[in-house]
Amino acid sequence: MAETFVDLGFVTAPSGVLVLGMAGWVDYWRELGQPLSERAGAAAASGGGHLRDWLCEAVAVPAAGNGPLLVRARTSPSPFDEEPTIATLEVGLGVPWPETADRSVPVRLGDLPVDRCGMVVGDAVGLDAWTGMNDESADGLADLTYWGRYADDAHAQFGGERIAQYGCEGPHGWLDLPLDEAAARAAELTAWRDRLHGRGLMVSVDEHTDFYRFRRAGWHHPLHVGAIEVGGCRVLGVDWDQGDHSIRHRGERAAGQVYPVTLEADEADAAGGTVLRWTIPPYGFDDEDEDE
Repeated sequence: MAETFVDLGFVTAPSGVLVLGMAGWVDYWRELGQPLSERAGAAAASGGGHLRDWLCEAVAVPAAGNGPLLVRARTSPSPFDEEPTIATLEVGLGVPWPETADRSVPVRLGDLPVDRCGMVVGDAVGLDAWTGMNDESADGLADLTYWGRYADDAHAQFGGERIAQYGCEGPHGWLDLPLDEAAARAAELTAWRDRLHGRGLMVSVDEHTDFYRFRRAGWHHPLHVGAIEVGGCRVLGVDWDQGDHSIRHRGERAAGQVYPVTLEADEADAAGGTVLRWTIPPYGFDDEDEDE
């Protein structure tokens, strides 16, 4: 399968600083003593750079704050299931390439692992408001889903719609329930399962945090990409197929599975703009032999 370019949508960066970072850790930056926006702003002021604190990682760069920034991807087939996966993620920054810099030489900012919980692209200040997987619902709502061996029996008893997702039927459940109602229905399902079967039915209540909302926004996209609003800014989230992640990116930074992030001249831009590019090399099965 040949590599192809895909338009993923756009983001906004009114602060003038764009971040590409690990979605599972966005909310932890502030817990480590300094907001993401302050760290990112300092890196962008020097032309861009890599940020790392404990398990949190991101890259921050200067970007135009007065309009949409296009995000694109080059795809290649996954060694896991041959479905298209992201090989290159590219963001048009809307700022000119420096006149004194060689347009043929990329500027390396560092490298990033592929977070199994996904990646985010968005405004540094907007992401300070990000609610993570352990935070409270942003709108007082939650989704309730259930699946497993006795899902059909549970559906006959309790109902619930089939929540379709790309490439699969998806679980049964209800979307956008008030938190109290979601908790009550989950308790009914769990009590029914324990009374009749003991096991064989999984029940999940997912509160509407930003972390959950970006994953939900990508349910129907072949690359698991979805856009949401965070802190008044449009943010793009990229989820990862867990099977593909386990083959191509397992172990993340601890296992040396990191990929270069660069600033490059945009050859497709007649005005001489700059792009942020994250490049994930094709997977080689020979790599496993070398590791053994």
